[in-house]
Amino acid sequence: MTLIEWFFFFLILQIVHFLGTWKLYQRAGRKAWEAAVPVYNAVILMKIINRPWWWVILMFIPIVNLIIIPVIWVETIRSFGRNSVAETWAVVLTLGFYIYYVNYATSDPYIVDRDLKPRTEMGEWISSILFAVIAATIVHTYFMQPFTIPTSSLEKTLLVGDFLFVSKFHYGARVPETAVAFPMVHDTIPVLGIKSYLNKPQIPYFRFPGFENIERNDIVVFNWPVDTVSKFFDRSSNHYVKPVDKKSNYVKRAVGLPGDSLAVKDGYVYINNERLQLPERAKPQYLYIGQTKGQPFNPRALYEMYGITDGYGYDQSSNRFTITLTEEAYERFKNHPNVASIERYIGPGGVRNNGLFPNNGKLKWSNDNFGPIHIPEKGETVQLTPESMPFYRRIIEVYEGREMGQEQKISLNGTQVLINGKPSSEYTFKQNYYWMMGDNRHNSEDSRSWGYVPENHVVGKPVFIWLSWDSNASGFNKIRWDRVFTTVKGDGEPTSFLPYFLILVVIYFGWKFFKKRREES
Repeated sequence: MTLIEWFFFFLILQIVHFLGTWKLYQRAGRKAWEAAVPVYNAVILMKIINRPWWWVILMFIPIVNLIIIPVIWVETIRSFGRNSVAETWAVVLTLGFYIYYVNYATSDPYIVDRDLKPRTEMGEWISSILFAVIAATIVHTYFMQPFTIPTSSLEKTLLVGDFLFVSKFHYGARVPETAVAFPMVHDTIPVLGIKSYLNKPQIPYFRFPGFENIERNDIVVFNWPVDTVSKFFDRSSNHYVKPVDKKSNYVKRAVGLPGDSLAVKDGYVYINNERLQLPERAKPQYLYIGQTKGQPFNPRALYEMYGITDGYGYDQSSNRFTITLTEEAYERFKNHPNVASIERYIGPGGVRNNGLFPNNGKLKWSNDNFGPIHIPEKGETVQLTPESMPFYRRIIEVYEGREMGQEQKISLNGTQVLINGKPSSEYTFKQNYYWMMGDNRHNSEDSRSWGYVPENHVVGKPVFIWLSWDSNASGFNKIRWDRVFTTVKGDGEPTSFLPYFLILVVIYFGWKFFKKRREES
């Protein structure tokens, strides 16, 4: 739905509200016209049902409003003596229209000093749970979201089993695109395994102002632009049709920013013809191929001595092996007594590759020799040619077309590029784009495979590791205590703030204990 469509929808709701409540407003000692004024009528209604004015704000927060509005329906009829379980279910199941019956067919007086405490223990539990879910949903959607690292694409900066807090406010929190969804889950309801949202109606894209922009080398959580993970899809489309905010969450490093020129040469990233300088904590890994002196390696020894977490491949018939190493680990591992030879694998260019962006099978690129490509910037105008069209097709048709509520079909007539059948020699981008890559260069599905990440797909910034669970190839599980309560960004080795946190906890409970003892004496 567009902003104009949402505006008319809002006006219709105001008419529905006025027709169903104006007599109730009068019974409560208010004027009938007060039920007709948008927003003001909600403030007055909160006074009628003896609830705080800030509940009005909750009514306008997507997903949260799906919880609070039925609560307000129930509170409204109870303010006029309708307390039975049957009537509670009636007002919820009729989507509030039972209030029309109370408004026109009853004459119950308004209860001025209604007791707001639930009458049963079950009611008290339900009330507590509802508001706990509301608070958690607001925090989850607009401030901080928990996230787990599922793959090794960012080893050794973020490890498989790291549990993170992802800040939504650093880059600015997005208003959810999905207007109707199950709270605090992503695209699937756990256990039930069913879709957690409705595709329509959708809220136009809006992002609150953040206090920083994405900087080069920032680690970013974003919605995977070409999501094909979910089983819920439109079979008539080449790609699964999911709202942007319900696409799968990915985490990568932003190596290319809007306006950059990017290339990969022999596995190293170059930005604007200069080799990318990674932060100190980033330890990129590369694939190495070698041959042993006749024996396989012990996985536990590889993990403990060289920090090898990706495992390794071994062919016993030829004694050849493949292994993923940082450059520092390689310098030590090449002297392993069982290593006969080892060299870094570099994927050569010059061979057509259908699996790399722009996925047209015509460019002779590899993961290690890729580009150059240009990263689009908002407001920038580029020339559309048969050569450039494959790079910008998905941007025009999907990211700035279908996902923004516009139909934009790009095609080629000879050497002339057409948009919706009209000749177009240039195109101006409506948003910024980013190039996201993993530090594990040969074990990361990233922008080299599927291209640009639109700005409206950005979820947030990982800021804090609150737990790290190590389930490694050596066959035992343990907590990585040195990573618990550490920051994601920073120089040098991560420092755990867990001891300081525990000291504060002890001080707090000690203070509470002595305060209670003093009051009792």
